[in-house]
Formats: sequence, structure tokens, C-alpha cells
Amino acid sequence: MQIYLDTANIDQIREGAKLGIISGVTTNPSLVSQEGTADYEAVVREICSIIPGPISVEVLVEGVEPMIEQAQLISSWAPNIVIKIPATSDGLEATSALAKEKIKVNFTLCFSLNQALLGALAGATYVSLFVGRLDDIGHDGMEVVKDIVEVFAHYKLATEVIAASIRHPEHCVAAAKAGAHIATVPYKVLMQMLQHPLTDVGVARFIGDWQGVSRK
Repeated sequence: MQIYLDTANIDQIREGAKLGIISGVTTNPSLVSQEGTADYEAVVREICSIIPGPISVEVLVEGVEPMIEQAQLISSWAPNIVIKIPATSDGLEATSALAKEKIKVNFTLCFSLNQALLGALAGATYVSLFVGRLDDIGHDGMEVVKDIVEVFAHYKLATEVIAASIRHPEHCVAAAKAGAHIATVPYKVLMQMLQHPLTDVGVARFIGDWQGVSRK
């Protein structure tokens, strides 16, 4: 399972890139707005220069033609851009059109197998299932991820499944067990994945033991 960062924070992306395990980045208008900038293009271009893998960038308009036109523009900003299109009827039509133009699409805001399947059939490169938001309303988001992965594998659909709206490290464990191709995580969760108290204790003990020997 690949790990993407779900953020528009440049500092976090740079720090994540240093770890050598980040394969891509997902953004959305809310994440960009949190960084206090209105220059969407500048932020996206900088992210694309830091991470060479897929960078998912969301359209900021509604309607089929406006979505297609903006997607064409955004995709010209960098060669590793993937266009995020929402799972609506207009979004599905736009996804079909963009796929025919060989523009990669992340069919986003999916909450069901039906939505993900339609996105895949329309030619989306990725579908993003929002696990945390499903959990919030009493559904098992990871069970939906598992169902999508199984159906795509059965029918040999090339579309990759992104487990999105990840809230904590256990979501990442569950995403891996469910067979998600990608988990896109906030920087805080990425750091939490690495932490374990027994590791901290072990490091302190090893260093302490060695210092004790070296002082003799």
C-alpha cells in the first residue's frame, strides 16, 4: 500500500518527502485555504516540484463544461497532476470526457461501492473513498473500501482505490488489511504511524548501555 500526504502545507510536504516513503499528495480547496493563500496555482506548482509522484488537485467549479475546462488548465501546470472530480452526475460525465483526453482523474467524495464503480467505468485512474466521514455517520468505512477492492479485482478494473479521510493510525492498518492501493493521510497521522513507546524505551536503553560501557 502506498502512502500519500493529505495536505497543502508546504513545510509538511517537505518534511514528509525527506522520509523517502511518500508516493504522492492529495489536496482540496479546504486544505489550500487553511494555508492562508488564494494563489492555488502557485501552491500546486510548488507541491508538484517537491513530490514527483501523483498530486491530486481539485476543480473549483461546478458544471460539466466548466469542470472539463478547468481540469484541462490545471493539468497543464505540471506533468504529475491528477484532477480531482466529485462523484456527481456532472462529475461522472466530466470524468468520462477527461479520461478520453488521457487526463488522469481522482473520482473523489465517494461514499459507496456504486459511486466508486461508476467512476472506474468512466475511466478514473483513482477513486477516493472517504472512510472517516462514513464512520462519523455510523457506517464501517473500511468495509466499503474492502468491497470496492474486491469488486475491482474480480472485474480486473485498473482503477486504484484510495482510502481517504484517514483520522488515526488504526485507519491505516485497516486500509492495508482491506487491500487499499493507497492511504492518503494527514502529516500528524503519518508521524503517529512511526511512534511506539517500546521503540522509545529500546532506543534509550541501547544508548544508555553503550554510554555506560564507553565511559569505562
